[in-house]
Amino acid sequence: MARCAAIKANGERCRLDATGQQGYCWAHDPANREKRRVRASRAGRAKASRELPELKTLLADLTDRVLAGELETGRAAVANQLLNTRLRAIELERKIREAEEIEERLSRLEEIARGRAKMGGGRWGA
Repeated sequence: MARCAAIKANGERCRLDATGQQGYCWAHDPANREKRRVRASRAGRAKASRELPELKTLLADLTDRVLAGELETGRAAVANQLLNTRLRAIELERKIREAEEIEERLSRLEEIARGRAKMGGGRWGA
């Protein structure tokens, strides 16, 4: 199968297989422009990272291509595993950021508590 002829915004050529007669993958085929716009507008309303809409589009494309018989299930399974790995990495980054924010807040509270203890108010709210 031929590779998609599209050039991405970063100047790299798309790595997906071409599915349409025009030599583009689903994500770059002009015939899918309206479907992509609708999906992008939904993704833009979400408060997720920039990577999540891209992953959702890739998963939708993968699903569409498998169901249409355009992609063998073995390759699709590997692609799905890689996408799931990226999703787990995004979630891990979120948890690390959250833990760092909690540690920072805890440190500030401990400083406040030490300041109160020095001033003679050893209990919270005293």
